Amino acid sequence: MPVVGVAIAVVVALIVLIILFKMVWRVAEPNEALIISGLGAKSKPLDGVDSLGFKIVTGKGTAVLPGFQVARRLHLDSRSGNLEVNCVTQQGIPVKVRGVVIYKVGDDFISIANAARRFLEQQSSMDGAIHELFTGHLRSIIGNLTVEDLILNRERLTSETRSSAADEMSKLGLVVDSLQIQEIDDETGYIVNLGRPHAAKVAAAARIAEAERNQEATRREQETERENAAVIRDTEIKKAEYDGQVKQAEQQARQEVIQRETRNAELEAERTERQLESQVRKPADAKAYEQVKLAEAEREERIAYAQAAATEVQLKAQRESEAIRLLGEAEADATKRKGLAEAEAIKARAQALAENQEAVIAQQLAENWAEIVEAGAGVFGNVDNMVVLNGAQGVEEMLAKALTLGGTGLGLARQLLAGQAGVQPAKPANGKPADAAAAATGSVPVSAPAPPKPDTD
Repeated sequence: MPVVGVAIAVVVALIVLIILFKMVWRVAEPNEALIISGLGAKSKPLDGVDSLGFKIVTGKGTAVLPGFQVARRLHLDSRSGNLEVNCVTQQGIPVKVRGVVIYKVGDDFISIANAARRFLEQQSSMDGAIHELFTGHLRSIIGNLTVEDLILNRERLTSETRSSAADEMSKLGLVVDSLQIQEIDDETGYIVNLGRPHAAKVAAAARIAEAERNQEATRREQETERENAAVIRDTEIKKAEYDGQVKQAEQQARQEVIQRETRNAELEAERTERQLESQVRKPADAKAYEQVKLAEAEREERIAYAQAAATEVQLKAQRESEAIRLLGEAEADATKRKGLAEAEAIKARAQALAENQEAVIAQQLAENWAEIVEAGAGVFGNVDNMVVLNGAQGVEEMLAKALTLGGTGLGLARQLLAGQAGVQPAKPANGKPADAAAAATGSVPVSAPAPPKPDTD
């Protein structure tokens, strides 16, 4: 237990010490200065300056006794203040100047002490003080300058302003880091009119320069186009030459290929011809020779056979001629005998006709009665329908008329028979042939058998 108590007491003591240290110890940041006032807070004399009556600490820490001393912080950061001044130049031209000033508390102890005495509790009022300070100095300085000086020599304005305000700034413990005049305006338009001649001159020069540049650009463009055209022409020429060389090479290659193909074709033709010579022509010649010999043998065989056949035909023709001669002689003898027999028959018929003509004709009519009746019936050959009146009698009359019409050929029959017999028909007492008289009367002078009666049943 005693050990634990001791440990706790130690820890508590350490905590109390840390808390006390935190309460007592103050550290100045790099951008600030600690101003310590109170019991025993005095600084050593610096550069002949007596003690300040307060202590300045920068960049380190120091102990501050609570209740006996007070520590305040003075910022050493840069600050900026806008300046806007309405003033009149040496020429009496009212102008409005706008600028900016960048300032800070000085880093030396004297500047810190001066700034602490003036702005420690009122650090925000530094901007107003700086604005009033520089506004007054700008008015006094611009009143001695012209507008041209303000425009052309702003460095003079800023340097004179900084130098004229240096004493006041030192007393305030402030230093100027930068002073810039941003803009100068005038309500009368003096600055604008002041710049117009130069602007016109510059504009004219610009137009001239632009025209010259345009001409130069046009000339360069034309030169470039000519160069491009020349390059394109040279390229086209080289391309054409290359194409020609390529085509020539291709043509030469094709010619070489054609020559090789021609040579190969010739070699192939020679090989084929030799192969044909060895495989086709010689066997064909041998076969043709064989065929010729076989044909000659066959021809000689056919000639021998034809000669034998001709001899046989000749002998056969002689035999047939002899047979035809003998047959002709036999037919001639038979014809002669037949002619003699016919002549004897004609002679006998003529004699019979001369002696009894009517009997012969009647016999001829009887032998050819069927043909005569058929010829008479031919009258009705073109009749499709025929109506017969009076029954059987009408039929008999019709047939009788048909036979009567056909009787006109009896005279012709006699003439034919007379012509065949070679005798003239007998003439009646009136000097006309009997058949002609019969034909004129329309009746048959000879007795002929009556035609059979048709069956009327």
